[in-house]
This record gives sequence, C-alpha cells and structure tokens, in this order.
Amino acid sequence: MTTDANAPWLIVGLGNPGPEYAMNRHNVGFMVADLLAERIGGKFKRAGKAQAQVIEGRIGPPGPANRRVILAKPMSYMNLSGGPVNALRDFYKVPVANIVAVHDELDIDYGVLRLKLGGGDNGHNGLKSMTKAMGPDYHRVRFGIGRPPGRMQVADFVLKDFASAERKELDYFVDRAADAVECLVIEGLERAQSTYNS
Repeated sequence: MTTDANAPWLIVGLGNPGPEYAMNRHNVGFMVADLLAERIGGKFKRAGKAQAQVIEGRIGPPGPANRRVILAKPMSYMNLSGGPVNALRDFYKVPVANIVAVHDELDIDYGVLRLKLGGGDNGHNGLKSMTKAMGPDYHRVRFGIGRPPGRMQVADFVLKDFASAERKELDYFVDRAADAVECLVIEGLERAQSTYNS
C-alpha cells in the first residue's frame, strides 16, 4: 500500500482522559503522544468539533523526508476512539494508510514493540472502535504490556498503573516507541520494523 508523500500523517495515542488514568497500562499511547509533542515543541489543544486534543507540526530532517503530522489524543474514552479519529481524518484529509495508532498490547512482553499495517483488533477496544469507523488498514505501533498475573482480570490489569519495577524502565520504553513512530513516518514501515520489532 503506497502512501501519498505530501499527505499529512495522523498519529493517534490511545488512552483514557483524566488524571486517574494517566499512569495506567492502557494509557501508554497517551504517554508516547505526550513525548512526541515535547519533541515537536507544541502543546495539545482541543480540536474543533472532534472530541480530541491535537498538535500540528513536522518531524524529520529538512527536505523530502520532512513530514507534516497531526498528533492526537482522543478524549472520548478508549472504547469510543474511532469517532474522534475518523473526524480528524476527514478534517485533515488523511489517507487511512497514513494513520498510526499507538496502543498497549497484552500478547507481547512488557516493553517489546511490534509495528504493523492492518490486521485484527485482538480484543483491544480502542482498535475495535477505530476499525469499525474506518476499516483496518491503518498502522499500529503495539507496545507490549504483558499478560495479567495469576487470576487477575484483563480489564483490571490494563486499568492499573504500571508496577514500580516496570516504571524503572518505562521512560526508556516510551522513548523507544516514540523513536519507532518517527522512523515509521519518515522512513517507512519496513525500515521501522527491521529496527524496532524486537
């Protein structure tokens, strides 16, 4: 699937709004979006009618590899993410292939990254909502959070904060995920996969 070199990219960090969710495992997409915002040097602001916060900016070196990006954090709660993302896609005229969802992934060990284009939602409510709104053919940056211990329910696990042992490495892993997003947008999926799919 080719992408239009001049079309903007929409990078969506998935999470739940509100301070009580800020450090949850389910909110790692927001954490990566916040770091990318810092790198761009912008502040998130409310996006018109879309229920989301956005920053517009550019990433990449000057010249043909420089890309226009819209960073977004849906403010609708995870299971309704598709509506705000689709509204932003329409407003900014972003091809679906230029959309990147950054999200937590249960079936991957903590801190491991996997990048891909398209596919199923693997029970992830944010992806389920996005796919329902616009089909599955967008990029995903999957941030491993591992499986819940013992008999803990998945819903309880993803809505808990990262454990103290995990937090020691969290900044490093979030930084690496932000690097992977930038590599995907600037250099393409194959290069990003070969560098960051561990």
